[in-house]
Amino acid sequence: MRQILTTTCIFLLATALYSQTISVGAAVKDITPDPILPVSGGVGTPQRAHIRKGNLTVRAMVIVRDTTRVAIVGIDNLGWPARLGDESRKLIPDIPPKNILIGATHTHSAPDAYGFPDKNGESTVNREYLAYCIQQIAAAVNEALENARPATLKIAVGEAKGKIAYNYYAPQLYDPRCGVIQAISSESNLVIGTLVNYAIHPEVIGPGQNILSPDLCGPLYERIEKKVGGVAIFMNGAQGGMVTADNRRPGGNESNTWKECQRIGHLLADEALRIVEPATPDQQPALSITSHTTRFPVTSPLMRQLMDAASYGIRIGTEYYVETEIARIDIGAAQILTIPGEALPNIGYYLKRKMNTDFPFLFGLTNDAYGYILTKEDYDSFKRYEYVTNTSLGEQTGDILINTCIDLLHNQNP
Repeated sequence: MRQILTTTCIFLLATALYSQTISVGAAVKDITPDPILPVSGGVGTPQRAHIRKGNLTVRAMVIVRDTTRVAIVGIDNLGWPARLGDESRKLIPDIPPKNILIGATHTHSAPDAYGFPDKNGESTVNREYLAYCIQQIAAAVNEALENARPATLKIAVGEAKGKIAYNYYAPQLYDPRCGVIQAISSESNLVIGTLVNYAIHPEVIGPGQNILSPDLCGPLYERIEKKVGGVAIFMNGAQGGMVTADNRRPGGNESNTWKECQRIGHLLADEALRIVEPATPDQQPALSITSHTTRFPVTSPLMRQLMDAASYGIRIGTEYYVETEIARIDIGAAQILTIPGEALPNIGYYLKRKMNTDFPFLFGLTNDAYGYILTKEDYDSFKRYEYVTNTSLGEQTGDILINTCIDLLHNQNP
């Protein structure tokens, strides 16, 4: 009897310990349009593309602990509307919709996903292509979940050094920190996936060269996967106003070539791997997620016009609103907040400072991409900010975002 009890206790203890571990899976799916479609760098007429440099992809990492399942998805596009993300969520039966985070890399050399009107008020969006992307997002998440296996996590945040990014409006006003989450198989000790979180506009090529491309993100993926294996994922940060790739050359010129995309993408990949390499693996990282549906008033005339043209958002009389999910995710020592647009660096710094962790992550352009996000102090205050003001939802957006995030950090119900 004593032997039976001892064996039972060992089994129960092993089961309890196993339940405290996490499982991670990752997958990648190609979304390169064939034939090549026009590319969009924002509001305005999409530009015809004749050349392809690199493939567009959607990349997913799924993390499971006990009954909690979280999917993190990066898609090579300028921005990915929530309504398209919701169509993918319907095709993912085994993960709660609110636990599926879909972020855009913000490449300026991919097809339009928003249906921005041209000068004649017409949309050139290719709905067949968007339907294909919806299917591929779901396929990537479902495959990643199916392939999930016990893993440890290495989590690190550090300054990425070298000529990678700068602020076009004020060169030093940007966040050089790079966050990395790397999942390693407990069974084979091989890398399952490496997530890189860094604030930068992938617009080395831009929409004006008739090139379809993931921009610097493509070389970043290739470099990481060649060096350590697994699937590489890029999630952008607070890169608004105007944190962009540092492709400056002497004399005020810029290098807008695929070679420059490779230089920057490879350098960022190398720095991310350098930052995460010495991190101690977490054998039993905690996992939790909470989110809140937040409503933003839309006061910008341009954004109201786009809402009318693209038929999204909420209209109550003469008032315009948009709603979006803002989430807080805790993965081991890492704390993550999602941002539904392009927050300016000061907002990013403030939110990271309020996080109770040495490993703060911000996932920009995630679950939606509602333009630039400024504080009321910055809104329409400087001529330099005229563009980001016009392409923001309005003066209240920054404060609403900050207050919602702070409430989520305090585990309160906003």
